[in-house]
Amino acid sequence: MDTQAKPSPRDRLLDAATELFYREGVGTGIDALCKAAGVSKRSMYQLFDSKDEVMAAALERRAPGYASLLLPAADDPRPPRARVLHVFERLEELSRAEDYRGCPYLAVQVELKDGTHPASAVAARVKQALTDFFRAEAERGGAADPALLARQLTLVFDGASARAGAAGESLAGLAVPTAALLLDAAGMRRAPAAGRGPQTVPPEVTRG
Repeated sequence: MDTQAKPSPRDRLLDAATELFYREGVGTGIDALCKAAGVSKRSMYQLFDSKDEVMAAALERRAPGYASLLLPAADDPRPPRARVLHVFERLEELSRAEDYRGCPYLAVQVELKDGTHPASAVAARVKQALTDFFRAEAERGGAADPALLARQLTLVFDGASARAGAAGESLAGLAVPTAALLLDAAGMRRAPAAGRGPQTVPPEVTRG
């Protein structure tokens, strides 16, 4: 006997919203959303005030999983440079999927063009969290200007994910080297390899 609990109407709506809005865009209508979720419009409006609220809730629920796909674990012992490049390695890997449509949070911001929209507000928080991660690693790695480097890395991430999502560019061997160039320019160079002569590397980096 199958004792596994069936997803609630709320969960089905959020699951459908996550998939449809990512694949089809934020213009997906309520009828299509409810049909995909197997939930009546009446039930939807009993759970949420509007489609906008469904969209925001779906993005909020997706955020932890999205972060785990991109970011290294908190206890990952690698130095800051490697932890930053991990994000771009994961981006290259994720972008190879046939159903990849770019960063779901950037897509929402671009499509809505309204910073006051509840879904835009969620997306902005998630995107800021990525920038904050870059800045924290840049500070630990001794970057010359951690805030600037964090913004530059976010720019590369967003541009790369958008290009790949539009099927305009393969990121293989592109996103990681581009990010590495920024890290080099900011002073977050890799430590000297064993047996090689000394390099001009800030002491903070070699300790990282």
